[in-house]
Amino acid sequence: MTDPVIEIHGLNKTYDSGFSALKNVDLTIRPGEIFALLGPNGAGKTTLINVICGIVNPSGGTVMAGGHDVIRDFRGAREKIGLVPQELTVEPFAKVWSTVAFSRGLFGKRRNDAHIERVLKDLSLWDKRKNATRELSGGMKRRVMIAKALSHEPEILFLDEPTAGVDVELRRSMWNVVRGLREHGVTIVLTTHYLEEAEQMADRIGVIQNGEISLVDETAVLMDKLGEKRLTISLAEPLAEMPAALAEHELHLGDDGYQLVYVYRAGGQSDGVRQLFHDLDAAGIAFTDVDTKQSSLEEIFVNLVENGR
Repeated sequence: MTDPVIEIHGLNKTYDSGFSALKNVDLTIRPGEIFALLGPNGAGKTTLINVICGIVNPSGGTVMAGGHDVIRDFRGAREKIGLVPQELTVEPFAKVWSTVAFSRGLFGKRRNDAHIERVLKDLSLWDKRKNATRELSGGMKRRVMIAKALSHEPEILFLDEPTAGVDVELRRSMWNVVRGLREHGVTIVLTTHYLEEAEQMADRIGVIQNGEISLVDETAVLMDKLGEKRLTISLAEPLAEMPAALAEHELHLGDDGYQLVYVYRAGGQSDGVRQLFHDLDAAGIAFTDVDTKQSSLEEIFVNLVENGR
């Protein structure tokens, strides 16, 4: 079994004010995966990232990144990590090329123009390489931040709300870049408020609430375990009330009497659905259409947060 690229045990962070931002966090992240960290504002997402990246000192616990302890071997750990923070922090008068190349030099890496060129082209920044960053749109500045984070060829890339303020087209192309990085073995850890992105992109999802990791699971498994399916049956003739023959099923009759709605967990209730249709047929209830909808990750997440309060 491959060793985790990030391994966190008993991590705590309490500020001088007494506020406890992280509480006994245990988390492992696998090499080459896309891991989405979800949570409401103030849940501890950015604090957790900042501890792993060596920006914030923990109050207790251990954090290993790329085989290096982030406290005892800060330089070794930080060299493995690229970080794209939420804030757009670029030198306004510096050219795009020099900004990215300078970031590589900060990590003690030898000059590698071919790598810088490849990164800029992958992020559709090549045509802007001679522009000052102040001339760029917010979305393009975000791309420059990603290019800076990739300049020293890190094994782990943290993306803290990477598509905030980026238009739909740029978001799509940026995620294509993320997929390409994963294919080359880079581990991606991201936070996002665009939950559909986490659902489509992430291999696993972790939920953090009030400084604690409340759930970590494969994305597909999470959808299956916690998601709901809503089966809507459109009837040929309206019903005035729920027939006794269907009483054992958890059905809701639509206001107009033309719809029966059956809500069930996504994981393995096909027998109940089959029995429902059998009972509909036995009761002589004809229907014209059937529609099935599964909960989105956003709906699951809202339920998790509400239940955690």
